[in-house]
Amino acid sequence: MSVRHLSSLDRMIAGFERALETVAGTPEAAHPSPARGIEEAGLEPAERRHAAGLMRINHTGEVCAQALYDGQAALARSEDTRRHLLHAAAEETDHLAWCAERLRELDSRPSLLNPLWYAGSYAMGAVAALAGDPVSLGFVVETERQVEAHLAEHLETLPEQDLRSRAVLQRMQADEVRHADEAEARGGIELPFPIPPLMQLTSLLMKKVAYRV
Repeated sequence: MSVRHLSSLDRMIAGFERALETVAGTPEAAHPSPARGIEEAGLEPAERRHAAGLMRINHTGEVCAQALYDGQAALARSEDTRRHLLHAAAEETDHLAWCAERLRELDSRPSLLNPLWYAGSYAMGAVAALAGDPVSLGFVVETERQVEAHLAEHLETLPEQDLRSRAVLQRMQADEVRHADEAEARGGIELPFPIPPLMQLTSLLMKKVAYRV
């Protein structure tokens, strides 16, 4: 049986389809939510709003992760790196679906600015890929380390009794650590100054806006 190789146009169409599914669709998780089987907590209105704000941030973060991986994969120098990035993006789809599900449970919605976050993140991923696979993989390492840190902050401020959201964030945190380690093992380099602090500044802006909008 012959294997069909995708052309640049094929990949562009597939990428556009993934973008639409990410920002406007309802991605399906390959694995059940870590919150499955955990009883819903009785949250006060303010606690529910805060939990929803945190989950909206994390949902937007997963939209950005999809865009970053897609942008990096589109311009990856090696086929092996491209496959690795697409595999990681597929795993992040679980996170996206779990966060969307939790937002619905909290009677809330994703960020209205997700299309803009996706476009900006895709552009950053593409630029990182143009610098070469070691830089691109280093970008993954730095991104996942920063995500791991902000998930730790969210776990501290999440309402204590919201065990369903907590289970999702803990699983996401463990996966982000693994993704960073895998990218580093594949040759990801430490990014030079001032790239990491600029990434932190961008992340801070996203978190402040996505919490409310």
